[in-house]
Amino acid sequence: MKALVYLGPGRKAVEDRPKPEIQAPGDAIVKIAKTTICGTDLHILKGDVPTCAPGRILGHEGVGIVDAVGPAVTAFRPGDKVLISCISSCGKCEYCRRGMYSHCETGGWILGNRIDGTQAEYVRTPHADTSLYHLPTGVDEEALVMLSDILPTGFECGVLNGKIEPGSSVAIVGAGPIGLAALLTAQFYSPASIIMLDLDENRLRVAVQFGATHGINSADGKAVEKVKALTDGRGVDAAIEAVGVPATFELCQDLVAPGGIIANVGVHGHKADLHLERLWSHNIAITTRLVDTSSTPMLLKTVAAGRIDPGRLVTHRFTFDRILDAYDTFAHAGETKALKVIISA
Repeated sequence: MKALVYLGPGRKAVEDRPKPEIQAPGDAIVKIAKTTICGTDLHILKGDVPTCAPGRILGHEGVGIVDAVGPAVTAFRPGDKVLISCISSCGKCEYCRRGMYSHCETGGWILGNRIDGTQAEYVRTPHADTSLYHLPTGVDEEALVMLSDILPTGFECGVLNGKIEPGSSVAIVGAGPIGLAALLTAQFYSPASIIMLDLDENRLRVAVQFGATHGINSADGKAVEKVKALTDGRGVDAAIEAVGVPATFELCQDLVAPGGIIANVGVHGHKADLHLERLWSHNIAITTRLVDTSSTPMLLKTVAAGRIDPGRLVTHRFTFDRILDAYDTFAHAGETKALKVIISA
């Protein structure tokens, strides 16, 4: 089969690889129909994720058709159309029983990280019964790809950890796919304001179309002043960091109001300063999280009911033989205006 392989920092290639086989009784082999590229894949290519070794097939998102199942799989059979979760969970270990599927002792975020991932013609998915989901009928598959990772990530790590509630003020730093996913799902809770901050005017325009009350370009260094002006000088109740670089984490510290929450979503590959000399007395909380995908069943129902359309995040489409072009487009989003790219078999 063809697969996109990480060859070390800054290097990737399409290679011929053997079709995966069942290795454990709970495995399933899924034929990929549609996959996508995540910002985390770009972090891997920068060398920010040391757990991902050269030679790994990248990707942790996608939908497909079950090709084969191990003898212990009871919820799926060959021919089923499925959503592949970015998190593999056994459902039995201590962390899974606490709902922390991202820290599953034999799973977690392993696809495209510790084991081969979804940017290939086939993928082996461990713990299939608790890591795959049947696709609802009548829903666009491109929209459902967004439920592999970014929609539950934005919701769980940003909205839920940020404790957004009716009437609250929210700043989302980073109007990329994750930030926009947080924006879409934050509206479940009717906050009074959702302020999007980014350096890209196109993404800010998209954010306003998606429901942001304000879009602020932070390039002029006056973002904090503008947010304070919109919040009676207080700052925001929830500051969601959706980029993963030191500057945006530090910006969130300047935006959060006393008693507020900084909810970190971004993948950080470098240290960021925490200004306790200012914040020690401000009664704030800082949360970190890797998505658990515990919200995926709810989000599937919400999308199937037409209450939210994550397919709006898709801007570019490629066939698998053009996956390198897809990476180039996604990596140069400022020029290409890319949000999420869909790669079809």
